Amino acid sequence: MSLVVFFLVPGVHLLDLAGPAQVFSTAAGFGHPYTLAYVAERPRVLTAQGLPLEAEPDWPELKPEDLVVVPGWRARSLDDAPAIGAAPLQALRDHHARGGTVASVCAGAEALGQAGLLDGRRCTTHHDVQDELALRHPRAVVVRDMLFTTDDRVITSAGIASGIDLALHLVATRHGTSVAARVAREMVVYARRNGHEPQSSAMLRHRSHLDDTVHRVQDLIDARFDEPLPLPALASAVGVSERTLTRLFTRATGLTPLRYQQTLRLERAQHLISHGATIDAAARSVGFEDPRMLRRLRARGSMRSVDTAS
Repeated sequence: MSLVVFFLVPGVHLLDLAGPAQVFSTAAGFGHPYTLAYVAERPRVLTAQGLPLEAEPDWPELKPEDLVVVPGWRARSLDDAPAIGAAPLQALRDHHARGGTVASVCAGAEALGQAGLLDGRRCTTHHDVQDELALRHPRAVVVRDMLFTTDDRVITSAGIASGIDLALHLVATRHGTSVAARVAREMVVYARRNGHEPQSSAMLRHRSHLDDTVHRVQDLIDARFDEPLPLPALASAVGVSERTLTRLFTRATGLTPLRYQQTLRLERAQHLISHGATIDAAARSVGFEDPRMLRRLRARGSMRSVDTAS
């Protein structure tokens, strides 16, 4: 069981909090072990949108696998940030020192900075206060124009809705991209995997549509891409004709179902090869009966890379 603790400060933005909380709550609904908790220096916190929230004044006992998230708050500048006491800053430091992960959304990066967790690490925040964050914490490496950053279990995200992307990234890291894609689909949000390489995973790259039939087929292919998946079986599983499925799938993703499956196989094979597997072993692992097919797909991808570079 992983605990996700949100540290709330006065003036917290609702979406900074609700976005990541919804991601982990949705993942828990799919059977992944998350429990959410909310702590603050006072038991009642007024949000920037005027909604009062209740929180626990005492921090729970944290384990290395747990996550602490600091949502952002409303302030014209970081100088106007609510005062944060020594105790919660020490709690952030202690959790990270014990091997835990800490994250921030938007201006919440200032709390991590005050805790000394940004020193020597890459970080980001809302574009309105990026320069100010760099001035206030000169040892931090503030990265601009990035959705979120990860550096030694310190994760920072840009503004407001980017907390959803940060949380989806964490779910993908812990449980795989297919789970993150399923959570994103349930939330009806655009799925991105990370900040500096948006949509790097094929499972997420082709999920930015709202066609439920295609999503259901993608669920099947994502779970069994290393098996033979004939088009008639896929079409029967979702109750449409083969021709209709091909048309819907291509319109939504830009690929046929077979090409999508091959893309997943190629991506997984590339990962295995980069970790020392031979081409033949990688091909067998991802479901290619003939390793020559993998070689052809890799060569085709290399040629496209050359064409793009030129």
